[in-house]
Amino acid sequence: MSRGSPAVQRAERALTAKGTATRARIIHGAVDLVRERGPANVGLDDIRAVTATSKSQLFHYFPDGKADLLLAVAAYEAEQVLADQQPMLGDLTTWEKWEAWRTRVVEKYDAQRRRCPLSALTAQLGLSNPATRTIVTGMYDRWHAHLAAGVQALKDSGEIAPSVDAGRAATTILTTVCGGATMLQATDDLSYLETGLADVLDGLRRRAPTGSPC
Repeated sequence: MSRGSPAVQRAERALTAKGTATRARIIHGAVDLVRERGPANVGLDDIRAVTATSKSQLFHYFPDGKADLLLAVAAYEAEQVLADQQPMLGDLTTWEKWEAWRTRVVEKYDAQRRRCPLSALTAQLGLSNPATRTIVTGMYDRWHAHLAAGVQALKDSGEIAPSVDAGRAATTILTTVCGGATMLQATDDLSYLETGLADVLDGLRRRAPTGSPC
């Protein structure tokens, strides 16, 4: 997954512990602003103000300026989208664990509302930076892989029919979560996500083999 320009990657490798902390502080300040205002409405002066960073300091850590910084923000948010679902997302091996994951997803998006990492991340796609798209698609690929592994675990344990296509089921679940999150951003109504996710998992549960107690 691309994390930024070659200049940024070289700078990261050369950072001291203090430099790493300073860079992280700048990214976290930028993350808060981007979530609140959107990437198009955040400038370097805004970030310098909230992070108490000089212009020379900012360009030391982000040589290409806002483009590099937004890529760092995108990489941070991509990790946060998945981290918010852990440890449940990485262990979807039983129905009980699937339900714990569903509860976690709904609670997280309910708490974050319009300031969720997923919204902040996908908002950057409108800036037409190919590196940002690579970060976003990489995040979706990893998310999908976790879900597919969970569906496969249910198949392997005999809790759903062997005919279920794990990849297709994961695609449906992921699309439901992202669609519900988008509707939440647009309407501030959690029910789209809550109902959609409950229904898609109920549909998968109904595909248990004949005679299964599930």
